Amino acid sequence: MSDAAQPTAAEVRAAAEAVKTALDRHLAAVEGRSGEDDPAVYEAFNQLAAAAEVYDELLYDRYDEVTPFEIPGTDDSLPPYTGPEEPNAVSVLIRRDYAVAEPQRLLAQAQRVEAAVGDGTGTEASGTIHGALGILFDEFEADEIASRPKEFGLEEGDSTLWVTAADETAEPGAWLEAPFEGVDPQRVVCRFDVSAVFDDEINDELDDIDEVDEAEEEIEDELDPDLDADLDEDEDLEALEADR
Repeated sequence: MSDAAQPTAAEVRAAAEAVKTALDRHLAAVEGRSGEDDPAVYEAFNQLAAAAEVYDELLYDRYDEVTPFEIPGTDDSLPPYTGPEEPNAVSVLIRRDYAVAEPQRLLAQAQRVEAAVGDGTGTEASGTIHGALGILFDEFEADEIASRPKEFGLEEGDSTLWVTAADETAEPGAWLEAPFEGVDPQRVVCRFDVSAVFDDEINDELDDIDEVDEAEEEIEDELDPDLDADLDEDEDLEALEADR
């Protein structure tokens, strides 16, 4: 970045003051919390995160320095719940992604189903990938396919399940044309996510732990000869004292 494009020292100072103000506002909101999911706390948290991010960027651009803390992003988090305290109905929204890893296995499974329940020709719907998917998901429950996707030539991707609260049960057929529109995040009671990215994060943490363990072992190996010699000397002295 050129000097002309760098923020001024005054801009960095102003950003630091904004962080201080946001910290005070967040603490006040926490101290005056009206409930577990107080919207004021949620808003103050987001303001603090935004102010800290601006300060961090300006500090780096101006001084090539970073802050010693990291505030987690809020893109993946849900807003505070504002639905009914005692919901009269709930909606369960599920999305599961799959890759067609083995097309031939998928087609073979669909052809077996079609041969068992159809006319036995196995040349129409089961002859195409989209047709085979239609046959299998019509014949098997979605949960059953999710429990053993490899048998159907599928590979699991990300999945999520949202439980949302409602004031009353929807009229029959009311939302069938657009079942996933109009979902209010503030009425989500709970959600459960599954993703390979979580496994990668865990593996990274385990790799870091392994690296620390290996470093400790190397240090111990380097110190062992000296430690063994000291221990031998201590044991000899203890033996002499016992003899006395």
